[in-house]
Amino acid sequence: MTTTTQTRPEQDLPTTPFHKLGGHPVMQAIVNRFYDLMDSDPAYAELRAMHAPDLAPMRASLASFLAAWAGGPRDWFEQNQGKCMMSVHKNFTISRDVAGQWADAMRRAIADVAPADAQLATAMGGVLEDMALGMARS
Repeated sequence: MTTTTQTRPEQDLPTTPFHKLGGHPVMQAIVNRFYDLMDSDPAYAELRAMHAPDLAPMRASLASFLAAWAGGPRDWFEQNQGKCMMSVHKNFTISRDVAGQWADAMRRAIADVAPADAQLATAMGGVLEDMALGMARS
């Protein structure tokens, strides 16, 4: 008699932050909420002014970056070889206030989307805040 062992689908998923947070749908939802906040909340006016009128390219790029950064598909890094967030933003004068606006909007977006792993989502917001503040030059 032969028996088979069935595995649960969760056991087959990688354990990267990308997968634990919900993959592409969650990353895109976070990015969409982030840019919606930036576009509509006057608290982010200075940050919004640094961006082009059409945010669609940024929505796609940031979602792809976050996916790769969190251990998902590395499309962003393959499309932007030799670049990192610091080099991409080197031509911008980013003040501590603007970096803080970015970090605040991102933390709000993550909280609003509420990924299943809340502790990991909070940690993601903290690390992204550190990265944003690290770009401040004035």
